[in-house]
Amino acid sequence: MEIIVNEKIENPLLNRTEIRFDCTYQGEATPKVLDVKNRLVATLNVDKNLLVVHNLKPSYGEGKAHGYAKLYDSEENLNKIERDHVVSKNKEAAKEDEEAE
Repeated sequence: MEIIVNEKIENPLLNRTEIRFDCTYQGEATPKVLDVKNRLVATLNVDKNLLVVHNLKPSYGEGKAHGYAKLYDSEENLNKIERDHVVSKNKEAAKEDEEAE
């Protein structure tokens, strides 16, 4: 899976950076949101807790997807602004890790 960042827009009113990206995954299944989030964190070299992948829209039959993510300046702003369902789909791995221990 390869991620290419197309656009980064600073949004000072909401204390975040909005990121539009393309994800290429030829010959593989559509990646899960958490896999894309981990790859974006590595690509952008940012804190995992401040990045939220809002959506991922695959293109039918092409092995590509277009995505939209938000990078907040603090966890407080993230929790204040983002909806619960978006935050929960970006934090599932942490819940599974706690249950495994």
